[in-house]
Amino acid sequence: MDNDNNACANKVALITGAAHRIGATTARTLHTAGMNIVIHYRNSDQAAKALQQELESARPDSVALLQGDLHQVDRFDTLIQQAEAIWGRLDILVNNASTFYPTPLGTISEDNWDDLMGSNLKAPLFLAQAAAPYLKAQQGNIINIVDIHADRPLKEHPVYSIAKAGLAMLTKSLARELGPDVRVNGVAPGAILWPENEMDEATKSDILSRTALKRSGEPADIARTVLFLIRDAHYTTGQILNVDGGRTLSN
Repeated sequence: MDNDNNACANKVALITGAAHRIGATTARTLHTAGMNIVIHYRNSDQAAKALQQELESARPDSVALLQGDLHQVDRFDTLIQQAEAIWGRLDILVNNASTFYPTPLGTISEDNWDDLMGSNLKAPLFLAQAAAPYLKAQQGNIINIVDIHADRPLKEHPVYSIAKAGLAMLTKSLARELGPDVRVNGVAPGAILWPENEMDEATKSDILSRTALKRSGEPADIARTVLFLIRDAHYTTGQILNVDGGRTLSN
């Protein structure tokens, strides 16, 4: 792997849902590699400002904040224009923002459908469409954070699983639509962070027992894969890398 950060210097990455969890770790990783970061958030104002302050203590004037509701598709053109205008370029779009909660069959509402499909599939499509002209100008990248459950449905989460399966196909479709100017790839996490709602220890142990490595991963594992796809995988597009400790090897 090329460790020369000059390849990333001054590139601008917009990361959706970047105030917390995997998004925040990805922001730190890309910033350390030399990129300027646009942190998108919806409601996490304090966390976003704290992350900005943390990163700018290392490199001033290198992080911007952009608030927006990703269900408001009619505002995406403006949101992308604002992101590009900060430093006069946009090189990378990381579609990280996601909504996750159970929707057991028999309880699914149309609001559940609109919410989960909106954040996990509709927003990435329309953000990519809005960003495409700017990304083409920079020979840029789109990275979609998918999920291993795009291939293996998670019980009691049919709508989420369907949305992520759509995001996997969107990754491949965008790669065809935007090549050769823009590379589009995905990262599919396995057991990296447990859901923010409660999950009992027995369930966690069962999940980890199904991985080849018998342990959970860390957000940094995802962030480093995102960086690899941007910085080093110059001949890779339309691919989804599973970062799951070998979970998809078992039943």
